[in-house]
Amino acid sequence: MRSNRSIAAFAAVLVLAAGAAVYQFSGRETSEPSPEILALESTVSTGADTETMIITLESGEVHIELLPSIAPQHVERIKTLVSQGAYDGVVFHRVIDGFMAQTGDVQYGDATDAGFNLRRAGTGGSDMPDLPAEFSTTPFERGTVGMARSQDPNSGNSQFFIMFDEGSFLNGEYTVFGRVVQGMEHVDSIKKGDRASNGAVDDPDRMVSVRMVN
Repeated sequence: MRSNRSIAAFAAVLVLAAGAAVYQFSGRETSEPSPEILALESTVSTGADTETMIITLESGEVHIELLPSIAPQHVERIKTLVSQGAYDGVVFHRVIDGFMAQTGDVQYGDATDAGFNLRRAGTGGSDMPDLPAEFSTTPFERGTVGMARSQDPNSGNSQFFIMFDEGSFLNGEYTVFGRVVQGMEHVDSIKKGDRASNGAVDDPDRMVSVRMVN
């Protein structure tokens, strides 16, 4: 069994039990993009060479610009899984209001698959090897997309999370590989989980389909 790849918040109370990360997080009001993220937006490539992942939710499409210049191996892994259709139907198993929405467990999280197991969703990954960390100075802001991992920095595999708000305590601790450029309102509408249960969601929303476009 793979270890849980949930986000261990740096400023949180972290308890590991049976492979599960449990933490408390105090949300904050949504803020405008920081000077750092605005600088990133001005330097990230645009145009025909831009790689965009589109997640279709029940409420609409979320466009995510991938950032191979700062996390090439993670971007390549995401693209591979998308090309395999591995993310289609996968649930948002852990969603914390004011923090992030986590998804991508292709082993246990496909709600359209006979092997779907909500109780275990969040503990699995793909059949491919874990990835070495590609930490950068890119900050975690509202709309940032990062790779989930266990306590081992080099344990990213298939799970990822989308930030509802800034999370500077994650900076340099988790790999950033993308950012939402359209459809953040649909991310905001994802069903939230219970904070007392580490954001676990009953009857969770899912990624209906995921595709790549240029």
